[in-house]
Amino acid sequence: MPTLPDNFALLPPELSSYESSPVVLLPVPFERTTSYGKGTSRGPAAIVRASQSVETWDEELGRESCEVGIATLPPFLPEAYDMAEAMAELQAECRRHMAAGKFLITLGGEHSLTIAPVRAAREVFGEIGVVQFDAHADLRAEYEGTPYSHAAVMRRVYEDGIPALPIGIRSLSRPEAELVESARMPVVWGCDLGELDAHLDDLLDLLPEAVYLTFDVDYFDPALVPATGTPEPGGGQWWATLRWLRRLFERKRVVAADVVELAPIGGQPASDFLVAKLVYKLIGYWSEPR
Repeated sequence: MPTLPDNFALLPPELSSYESSPVVLLPVPFERTTSYGKGTSRGPAAIVRASQSVETWDEELGRESCEVGIATLPPFLPEAYDMAEAMAELQAECRRHMAAGKFLITLGGEHSLTIAPVRAAREVFGEIGVVQFDAHADLRAEYEGTPYSHAAVMRRVYEDGIPALPIGIRSLSRPEAELVESARMPVVWGCDLGELDAHLDDLLDLLPEAVYLTFDVDYFDPALVPATGTPEPGGGQWWATLRWLRRLFERKRVVAADVVELAPIGGQPASDFLVAKLVYKLIGYWSEPR
């Protein structure tokens, strides 16, 4: 039986070469600080594998978004054991592709990796904001002995002076809640997602023109995506989330993105397929004429 190519959506060479593709996917099977369910290191491969069964025609956009060109890179794993050094390695790798003019989507892996492409994006594009779809605030000063934990990644973004818009948050500690209040962070709580249509434009106006999108898949209701390390009750639904993402891409210049925290469950591919389709939708929204 022939081996399937390791590229997104089984695209032919003319639609998947690095030189001709403006969109680049970087699989990063990085998992060191997960604190409950494990398995995010298998997430990137599961996303690519599921994408090979996703139909490339987008009925919402009326086109095949893959025609823009999507290159899938070999998996990248930092060599350093030290977390700060590992993130510096990943940052340099992400910066290389952003500086080459690519729209980079990093496929995780655990959420701790996000600080690397965010810092790379700021180096390449200057002033940026971050839009965070997530169940968890991830604002801890440190967690389980490291400031580079998945539970502390947005605290690092905050300390870097980068404004953020967290959407779907429904799990945080008391110190995180106190930071949200004292810093007057514009959090969209999970219980308020039903009202987001009326306020999204005003919230996006708080951010710079260029934004980085980080999408932790535990943002979704676990009925849709059970395959994640720390699922939280409630959360986002598919169609409303696509509506908000499309509005984000219409209103802002999304310069790069990541999709993280898929922890595949054997024999239950629904989560993998949803996340693969989410990645394809991001590419479709990014490539829409403005």
